[in-house]
Amino acid sequence: MKLALTSALLAASVSAFQPIQQVSQASCHRSSTHLSMGSQGMDLSGNAWKPDSAKMGSTDTGDYFPEGYDANSEIAFTEGMGGSQALLNGGNRGVEMPGLDFGDSGYMVGGIEQASEIPAGMQFIPSSVPDGELVMDVASSSTGKTVPLEVAPVCMTFEDYFAAFSPDSHPSFSVAPVTGRMDRRGGEKTVLSVTCNPNGQAGEFAGNLVINLPEDNSKICYKIIAKCY
Repeated sequence: MKLALTSALLAASVSAFQPIQQVSQASCHRSSTHLSMGSQGMDLSGNAWKPDSAKMGSTDTGDYFPEGYDANSEIAFTEGMGGSQALLNGGNRGVEMPGLDFGDSGYMVGGIEQASEIPAGMQFIPSSVPDGELVMDVASSSTGKTVPLEVAPVCMTFEDYFAAFSPDSHPSFSVAPVTGRMDRRGGEKTVLSVTCNPNGQAGEFAGNLVINLPEDNSKICYKIIAKCY
């Protein structure tokens, strides 16, 4: 009795875990599809093409001169390295006057016309502090004395100058030439002739020599003192 009851309970427990409807096992067919990529022998590992700019290589220029190279006819690599300051150290100054230079003959064409006289209305006003001073001894009984005055150029280009004494200077002073063209900075000095003619007067005379550079909007001033005895 107990054995029969145990068997019935076990059978009921097993049937609880079984599906209500039994699915019949049908025959299954696995289908496969063949995918063909490319042709036989094609490399499908990736594209290895690169432009020339992306390839490894040397970018150095060969250590050789081009065909027909002549070192004597080429421009030196040091040409122009000093700039305008090279003029102060005795460097090549190029054309010595405005215009065109044709070879060693120094033949000039198309130069800038130089003023021959002082423009009307130009004022000669000395600066509060002169750029230099010149002292000269003159015999009052003589016909006068002329002393050279060397003026160093201060402009970066050729400049026309106009020289005269200020209105408050002693009338015995004069200068020549009153017009001219001054060289570039570092070039040749301009030589002016300063004359004092006391006309028999004795004493110490003073004058202010003003050199106007209108194109550069500047001027050079000298204090001139004449000791007449």
